[in-house]
Amino acid sequence: MLLSSRPRLVLVTAAAAALTLTSCTSREDSPAAPSSGGGPAASAQSAAPSAGGCTLEKTGYPKVDLKTAVVGFSQSEKEANPFRITETQSIRDEAAKLGIANDKLLVTNAQSDLNRQISDIKSMLDRGAQLLVVAPLNSDGLQPALDAAKAKKVPVITIDRKVTSQACTDYLTFIGSNFVEQGKRAAEETARVTGGTGKVAILLGSSGNNVTTDRTKGFKDELAKTPGLSVVAEQTGEFDRSKGQSVMEQLIQSHPDITAVYAENDEMGVGAVNALKTAGKTPGKDVKIISIDGTRNAVQLIVDGSYNAVIESNPRFGPLAFQTLQKFENGEPIPASIVITDDQYDETNAAQKVGNSYK
Repeated sequence: MLLSSRPRLVLVTAAAAALTLTSCTSREDSPAAPSSGGGPAASAQSAAPSAGGCTLEKTGYPKVDLKTAVVGFSQSEKEANPFRITETQSIRDEAAKLGIANDKLLVTNAQSDLNRQISDIKSMLDRGAQLLVVAPLNSDGLQPALDAAKAKKVPVITIDRKVTSQACTDYLTFIGSNFVEQGKRAAEETARVTGGTGKVAILLGSSGNNVTTDRTKGFKDELAKTPGLSVVAEQTGEFDRSKGQSVMEQLIQSHPDITAVYAENDEMGVGAVNALKTAGKTPGKDVKIISIDGTRNAVQLIVDGSYNAVIESNPRFGPLAFQTLQKFENGEPIPASIVITDDQYDETNAAQKVGNSYK
């Protein structure tokens, strides 16, 4: 993985566990071939947890053997988005490396419905889940599910989105990116590719989660350091390509002088490219495009000249999630947050690193 100019420490992650992909009520067969791509797995920025980290002894939870335990994974959104596809596949791939039996792995998909995710988690607990990995739909609202896990003394790791509950009390730890830093890096790239002048539109992610809030804050705070750049419009595209395209079509009409777009995920960025092309503009030149994720579509557009920069948000959580669960079961202290490293793509490296992107 090609890192940004900032120094970033990398923790070598361990392999992990085995997953049978299920719907909310039934189990699906595992695909014959993995689709998580050839890029590096998510790795922590530092290896040493704080002295006051969460431990098995502190929680009073029973010790379980990861290889024989029933493990549940709750996916929040339909796997149409490349991030979600790769995230679930990474859990499955790394799970298989631990040799956990298929009937010991429970996977649900909430289809972007918070109540359904709560029900999914409770259902997995009723089916005997002893360890849980959760990709929360929203930062708020999962407390009933977390309470149910706590009542059964089942540790919960959240990945890619934080919850507003309390670490080591309501859940074990959060594993994911520094979203404020992602927004900051996107603003730096915006300043670079625009030469420091222009009018910027922001395609916001979905409301109700820390990813959107933090990516927006990081971007705006950093962009304020470049007085020649101003945000003239911002509207949510719900992290969705078609909605991003629709919003961009509207913005082109109301703000025809936009010279840069910051999309808070690649799907919306690709949608913006489609809208700009339809409007007769040349994305990547007339209007610079910067986004966050690292999908194959967006990185390839950089190679093709229709995109300018992508800040990666690595969805390959499988190894680190299971490694963290194993450390917890071994009695090691676990920090409240485990921040991962993220790559960056631009015109200088996209062609060489496109194989690290995901689809």
